[in-house]
Amino acid sequence: MNGEIITLRTMKTFFLIWAGQLVSLLGSGLTSFAFSVWIFQTTGNATPLALTALFSILPRVLLFPAAGTLADRWNRRWVMVLSDTGSALSTLAILFLFSLGSLQVWHIYLAALISGLFGSFQEPAYISSISLLVPKKHLTRASGMIQMSQGIESLLTPLLAGLLYGTIGLQGIIWIDFATFIFAVSTLLFVRIPQPVVETEQGAGWKIILQDSVFGWKYLRMRPGLFGLLVYFALANFLLNISAILLSPLVLSFSTPEMLGVVQSALGLGMLAGSVIMSVWGGPQRRVLTVVLCLTMGGVGFAIAGLRPDPWLIGSGMFAALFFAPFGSGSAQAIFQIKVAPEVQGRVFAVRSLISRSMMPVAYLLSGPLADRVFEPLMQSGGPAEGTFLGALLQTGPGRGAGLMFVLSGVIMVIASAFAYSYSPIRNLEDELPDALPDVPEGVSEEPLPVPNA
Repeated sequence: MNGEIITLRTMKTFFLIWAGQLVSLLGSGLTSFAFSVWIFQTTGNATPLALTALFSILPRVLLFPAAGTLADRWNRRWVMVLSDTGSALSTLAILFLFSLGSLQVWHIYLAALISGLFGSFQEPAYISSISLLVPKKHLTRASGMIQMSQGIESLLTPLLAGLLYGTIGLQGIIWIDFATFIFAVSTLLFVRIPQPVVETEQGAGWKIILQDSVFGWKYLRMRPGLFGLLVYFALANFLLNISAILLSPLVLSFSTPEMLGVVQSALGLGMLAGSVIMSVWGGPQRRVLTVVLCLTMGGVGFAIAGLRPDPWLIGSGMFAALFFAPFGSGSAQAIFQIKVAPEVQGRVFAVRSLISRSMMPVAYLLSGPLADRVFEPLMQSGGPAEGTFLGALLQTGPGRGAGLMFVLSGVIMVIASAFAYSYSPIRNLEDELPDALPDVPEGVSEEPLPVPNA
């Protein structure tokens, strides 16, 4: 009876935290859209948009080892509270500068960098808390709910932000974002998150961070299946992001901004539909196979999106790619939560994120130059590809270089998936590596949950 009460209480805690983070994510999505519009209207260039994305992702890649150390050694609830508060203050600073008429593009770069910094600490604390709040059999469902929140954000924020930007402007949207941060922090202040017991080690500062990073690296290297999955994820992140960032040029090269909004909504709708099904269903039993199949289907979707300058074909391809994403990412998240001991998940997950996302900044840096200097000239009317099989298949003209990059990314992703599944440590991971997580969260905590006697 006591175990059932603990499980029910911790599940309610997860739902409350998830709701707070969803509201905060919606606010951040509104601000991100508003920033992109303001930057483009101010500069007339697309490069600052890519730089904003780069400044946002870099801290998450570089600081994950330190963030993982804190997630294991500090109170995870307070790490999340302080991270959300720091992001809220950076947004408030932008609001202050805008109200004075002093806002410049580099201020938004700095705000993206600061938000990325705090986000790098918030994420491992959030993710590593889930395995202590949710029973093992529901972890895939919980991961699906996290994906569902991202799908809701992708579907709603382009529509809402476009409407709000024309009525209340950038300043009003930032106020909404700040209010969502307050809501998220409030939910965290009224919950208790079980805290794993961590052995006290001698040392301080960067020495401990280095030790924990080495520990996380060795932990994964000693488990070839988990490490192999991370290499596969890193390649997938590179292949799909180097093309995904070109979605706007791909559509706007032959269509209107309104149609781009439709395509982006199709992308969000696909993720939302997949995540809802994943959350209700709970996911399949063979998680590794699911991960590989879903990344394969993601590659197929990207290839479809690049075939023709047709917004409905592009939308269909992106819908398919994002529909399968929650099944793959939810299953992958559950694999690591089950196979990695809870007391070291912060450190191990930090190294995991460092490896799997290490190629994303490289993709952002290479995408624009490759499109502008290699693939677009190749696929222009009268260019080298005209009159060839490639030109006949994809057509030539503006934006077809981006289309070719989508197709190549998708095809290589399918090939990489076949090689990944042929690697026996990945294929047999679920059977060969013992579970490190009990069926019911033990609730070991520095903040014990009160449990009435049965």
